Amino acid sequence: MFLVQYTADNSRTLNVDSTAMTLPMSDPTAWATAMNNLGMAPLGIAGQPILPDFDPALGMMTGIPPITPMMPGLGIVPPPIPPDMPVVKEIIHCKSCTLFPPNPNLPPPATRERPPGCKTVFVGGLPENGTEQIIVEVFEQCGEIIAIRKSKKNFCHIRFAEEYMVDKALYLSGYRIRLGSSTDKKDTGRLHVDFAQARDDLYEWECKQRMLAREERHRRRMEEERLRPPSPPPVVHYSDHECSIVAEKLKDDSKFSEAVQTLLTWIERGEVNRRSANNFYSMIQSANSHVRRLVNEKAAHEKDMEEAKEKFKQALSGILIQFEQIVAVYHSASKQKAWDHFTKAQRKNISVWCKQAEEIRNIHNDELMGIRREEEMEMSDDEIEEMTETKETEESALVSQAEALKEENDSLRWQLDAYRNEVELLKQEQGKVHREDDPNKEQQLKLLQQALQGMQQHLLKVQEEYKKKEAELEKLKDDKLQVEKMLENLKEKESCASRLCASNQDSEYPLEKTMNSSPIKSEREALLVGIISTFLHVHPFGASIEYICSYLHRLDNKICTSDVECLMGRLQHTFKQEMTGVGASLEKRWKFCGFEGLKLT
Repeated sequence: MFLVQYTADNSRTLNVDSTAMTLPMSDPTAWATAMNNLGMAPLGIAGQPILPDFDPALGMMTGIPPITPMMPGLGIVPPPIPPDMPVVKEIIHCKSCTLFPPNPNLPPPATRERPPGCKTVFVGGLPENGTEQIIVEVFEQCGEIIAIRKSKKNFCHIRFAEEYMVDKALYLSGYRIRLGSSTDKKDTGRLHVDFAQARDDLYEWECKQRMLAREERHRRRMEEERLRPPSPPPVVHYSDHECSIVAEKLKDDSKFSEAVQTLLTWIERGEVNRRSANNFYSMIQSANSHVRRLVNEKAAHEKDMEEAKEKFKQALSGILIQFEQIVAVYHSASKQKAWDHFTKAQRKNISVWCKQAEEIRNIHNDELMGIRREEEMEMSDDEIEEMTETKETEESALVSQAEALKEENDSLRWQLDAYRNEVELLKQEQGKVHREDDPNKEQQLKLLQQALQGMQQHLLKVQEEYKKKEAELEKLKDDKLQVEKMLENLKEKESCASRLCASNQDSEYPLEKTMNSSPIKSEREALLVGIISTFLHVHPFGASIEYICSYLHRLDNKICTSDVECLMGRLQHTFKQEMTGVGASLEKRWKFCGFEGLKLT
């Protein structure tokens, strides 16, 4: 029985169960007769031609090597077949039929594109006398068969339980089948196995894909839920007990952020009323006490940052000093005393190292200079803005004090109104009950009156301080206006003085201005003047403008002849134009006269 095995790397190995063979291996004549009846060349087990020298005494052919346990076809897995070597198929013996392999030199049989989830194969070329039992006998070696649909036209469809069984069935494509030992045409055929498209396979494949998609969505959802940050805990409702706990947390630096969030939620919910106002005020006061701590922490971090900047600057300067020393070593090695003793390869390496060190040194030097420039700019800005900043800080301090006094004044007024309302309520209750001899209420009234008097005195003091601060603020505003007027007057005087100086310089030195107005307007023109001067210095008898421009076009194709001629015409003390030749050979030539022009200027 023929078996196809698949290893982990999807390579196919062949096994033949020797117990299922019905034809003796030592009878070469019957073997050759069967192969000739099918129109095939007689081949041995391993695909070699059968030799005619058969020795009956030995019961075997002398040309065939002796059978060993490692030979294929004896139930032992053969060694792995190289990928470039064609697979030699063996004869398969079944109970009711025999399968003969195709010619190994022929190309493999063609197949259609594999449908997704294919478990069904098309089998054509069946013998006319083939039955469903024979089909099951041949193809059950490939795996479990679920259904067979046989047609009257010598073909059928076989549906397997798994997809990998289809690959095993495709291996039988091209085999010649013979029923029993008959040579009748109706009992023979050539199998053609190919993929078949079935709705059941497609439906199962789609169900499997949907299941995999659901599993993937579930996995992603679980991953998202695992990575999602936990929701914040719910804020408790306000009560005296919770208020005391939050007040204690506000005093602790480690629990401050949590307590502040709770306080903010309570205030936004509207938990503040006349009964709980004092508690909320004390909690707000506790929150305000952390402002100084935060400012001190910021100052400490700024100090650390400045120290880190200073350390970085010192380290960078030290690195630059070492780079300077290394570059000095390279330069000293480049001098002739030492340079002549080095080989050509050593000189090349030294020059490359020197260039690299100089580039790195220049980069670090630019970085250090940029840091110093930033510090100088900050210092200059600070010096310029010192006066205005001091005035602005004083004004802002006064304004903040005035606003704070206003807020205190308003809060004191509200407290006075609250105390008055309480006093009126107590009086009304006392009139209703008619208990004038109650000592507790008299004491409460006295205490409330004393509190009112103290609050009134404090309110008067605050109002006086507020008036004083307002007067100081008005004085500072007047001083600021006077200083701004003085600054404007000084600026006007400076502008007038600069105008006078400029007019004096124009009247005294008119020639210097005309001399300072340079005919060369850009660095490009200066480069052109240098190149043209060098070119004309080599041609003492002069050259035409076309000859000069043809030389310049080799350096830059964008140079225009008219621009060059205009530039040379502006520089009268450097270039001069002369006419040479007579008649038709008359030509304009430009000459370099810089040495004579230097004496004239």
